[in-house]
Amino acid sequence: MREATGQEPDRTRGGRVWKLAGLAAVAGLAWAARDVPAQLGGRLTGARAERAARSPRFRDGTFHNPAGASATMVADPGRNLLRELVFGKQKRRPGSPVPLVRPGAAPAADPARELNVVWYGHASTLVEIEGHRVLLDPVWSDRCSPSGLVGPRRIHEPPVRLTDLPPLDAVLISHDHYDHLDMDTVRTLADLQSAPFVVPLGVGAHLARWGVPEHRIVELDWSESHRAGGLTLTATAAQHFSGRGLRRDGTLWSSWTITGTHRKVFYTGDSGYFDGYAAIGAEHGPFDVTLMQIGAYDRAWPHIHMFPEEAVAAHLDVRGGLLVPVHWGTFNLALHDWSEPVDRLWAEAKARDVRLAVPRPGERVVVDEPPAVDGWWQSVA
Repeated sequence: MREATGQEPDRTRGGRVWKLAGLAAVAGLAWAARDVPAQLGGRLTGARAERAARSPRFRDGTFHNPAGASATMVADPGRNLLRELVFGKQKRRPGSPVPLVRPGAAPAADPARELNVVWYGHASTLVEIEGHRVLLDPVWSDRCSPSGLVGPRRIHEPPVRLTDLPPLDAVLISHDHYDHLDMDTVRTLADLQSAPFVVPLGVGAHLARWGVPEHRIVELDWSESHRAGGLTLTATAAQHFSGRGLRRDGTLWSSWTITGTHRKVFYTGDSGYFDGYAAIGAEHGPFDVTLMQIGAYDRAWPHIHMFPEEAVAAHLDVRGGLLVPVHWGTFNLALHDWSEPVDRLWAEAKARDVRLAVPRPGERVVVDEPPAVDGWWQSVA
């Protein structure tokens, strides 16, 4: 009897410990997931939904790609993507720290001819054009995910803080995926800056839920434009998809043109290669510089992200001058090697005699005097 009596308190204490541990784990998960509902963004309602429904790209409750291009994965018999993700031999992170550059003041230039590009990593880019400043797809968070604990994590830190950015004339968003539209970054910019957020149709619902005032939200369909700070910002076609939760294609995706009096910039956003680039070049080109998406490709999703060689072809289609690659080097979003996109791009650019600049994160590219490509990424790959 003494032995049984002596063991019972131990069992009771052990049960309580496990119960407390379970409660702590549940509480921890709840704390970690507290922002997930807000991260999912808003839904189209009221006047915003009515406007979306009038778009030629909207039918049956969702937006669609031109010519019915599919955004679904392509079947590849015998290939197991999950196994490849876990056990693949690709080197998806660099072996050494990515070199960062803290940009100084923009060099003195004739304001009418100024054109510089500062790439901060992934697609986040500052365009300095004719005395104006436009920020593209800013993502400063550690992960591009609805959760702060899981999801793709940054390979390198942002080279500058959001508080270090100059006054902006506009913030351009290409679509609502987490690696292009970041809730925390948007909220901070809404507080720090007075610039409007210029976005594709429907994306304004996310911004409104995150507290951006309606008068600072400008939503455009393809071929529509907005004037900001003496610039014309035009939404142009892209071949991609959208969605922050289980529902897909409830908001539009877009490429963008930034047009001043003398200078022009084209940004692909995320897109597969399609004949729309030639149409954009014919209507809006030529462009002094193009910002071309080159990373996160795979033969399983060939219609929604370009391969590097296709980025060169798209650059030529839109009648680009200097090509600056984006959408690589910051987040691990595909199965290829970390440095493969820019290696392939460099080879193709040389083969097709395309002017190329590959800046380090934070490095300013003066478009009329771009730095020579030096292969900096190969020393850390």
